[in-house]
Amino acid sequence: MTGKSESRVRTGARASSVGVALLVAFCFGVELAQAQAIMRTPTISVPSRTPTVSPNITPRVSPNIAARAVSVGRGPRTMANIPTTARIRPTTPVLPHARYSPNLYPACTAAYRGADGECLAQPNAGGEGTGKSGKKSAGKGRGNNTPVVLTSRSFAGEFVAEIDGALSTAEADELARRHGLTRLASENFPLIGATFGLFRIADGRPYETVRREFAADGSVRSLQPNFRYVLQDQKSSAATEGDPAQYALTKLRLPQAHTLAHGANVTIAVIDSGIDARHPELANSVADNFDALGSAEGPHVHGTGIAGAIAAHARLMGSAPEARIIAIRAFGGANGGAESSSYIILRSLNYAAEHGAQIINMSFAGPKDAVIERAIAATAARGLILIAAAGNAGAKSPPLYPAANPNVIAVSATDRQDRLFSASNRGNYIAVAAPGVDIFLPAPDGKYQVTSGTSFSAAYVSGVAALLLERNHTLKPEALRMTLVKTARDLGSPGRDDLFGDGQADAFAAVMAVPADSATPVAAAPGTTKREDAPKRRDEPGIRAIEQPSLSSAEDKSAVSQADRPAAR
Repeated sequence: MTGKSESRVRTGARASSVGVALLVAFCFGVELAQAQAIMRTPTISVPSRTPTVSPNITPRVSPNIAARAVSVGRGPRTMANIPTTARIRPTTPVLPHARYSPNLYPACTAAYRGADGECLAQPNAGGEGTGKSGKKSAGKGRGNNTPVVLTSRSFAGEFVAEIDGALSTAEADELARRHGLTRLASENFPLIGATFGLFRIADGRPYETVRREFAADGSVRSLQPNFRYVLQDQKSSAATEGDPAQYALTKLRLPQAHTLAHGANVTIAVIDSGIDARHPELANSVADNFDALGSAEGPHVHGTGIAGAIAAHARLMGSAPEARIIAIRAFGGANGGAESSSYIILRSLNYAAEHGAQIINMSFAGPKDAVIERAIAATAARGLILIAAAGNAGAKSPPLYPAANPNVIAVSATDRQDRLFSASNRGNYIAVAAPGVDIFLPAPDGKYQVTSGTSFSAAYVSGVAALLLERNHTLKPEALRMTLVKTARDLGSPGRDDLFGDGQADAFAAVMAVPADSATPVAAAPGTTKREDAPKRRDEPGIRAIEQPSLSSAEDKSAVSQADRPAAR
């Protein structure tokens, strides 16, 4: 009996063990099957694909677009609400006769932006899927972050180098050959007292390798990329004939200003694309020509339009119809394009300063450029007035140059309703605004065009500056800037802001504020349209008078982030 009992116990134990094992295996098998099913056939929840409106997304939508979106009710979000999001697709409104020019700057967040607005090393955006940060790549001397930035903002494989001025042409060529380069050009620039050369990599070696070796040569004083510049217009459709009303004349009060001055005996250098000097609107206005490109291209729509905004005097009217223009061709290219470089801009500034220009109009934009910054400082030191387009890269763009240089008067653009041009750059460096949307201007071959951009706003202000210089040739750059900003018609929030600067330029008020001789200043023109609700300036008593000293008394209304400040004015 005892043996049979033990046998039954052992048999039961075996059965229990087998049962437990089968149960465990069964459970494990079910779990394993579920895991593989999840991996092989991922399920997609339809509700999860329904777009929802999150409060975090709202700040990323521009004000102009947000105003067009249909509001969502408080009830539960359903598919019926989805069509309202379809209206948020355009990132920028498309204007008639306009197409936005590209922003040359790579996108970067605040964490990767320097104090001057430049993009620093950041996660690789070159599209190669590495996902490694630019900072790590820079530390190891590897990665492709730097070339990506350079190719978008400069001419690939080209350097602008300050070289020993004692080198002959043959010695400069030998310097280039030693480093696998080709010398494209070199000359002495009296404006900045230095000799610069333009060099290109000839043997296909990596840009950074050549840069390090070339910069270490004893004959090289400084070295930088040959940065790219683009004109700040919105490319228009086919030029249109006719002479429609020019609303800009009324906005700037130019008819009233022209009763006092027309820009006579004032010379404006227009650094731009080719100008059609034979256009009836520009007859006898172009006093000198210089082709910094050495090209054989004909007139260009942009340069002709800029000259017309300044000096048109037939069916149209420019802001300074009797000004003399030095037409400097610095922008050109194949297929009707127009771009320039550091070296060509340097040649153009040098020519303008050496050939009697009193005002330089720069309706173009690019990155911060050490060579051009140096040339602009030297030009300003000679007492020339420098005016530039703020840029057409929009609200999220970092500061563009030369407009953001503290020696330059930066101009943003407004439309017929005194609203800011949607593509206009913003920033604390903006001095004033001027009309720049749907502007009627001359075009090559005796035609006319409708176009938009901060380029033309800058040109109008260059003409207004010529009126002030005709009124008083002793007016210094700082006093002229002060005149423009103090007599501007306030727009936007009361006082100075980052959209319009001190407001829209008022040619009549500015001309009236400048004394006809250097004896004593006169009061501002009656009807000056400064907003009454704007806070009084500490340096502005009851009468608006313009004196010759610097801008040290001017002040900003709004608090501006130091991180976004390109330069203190």
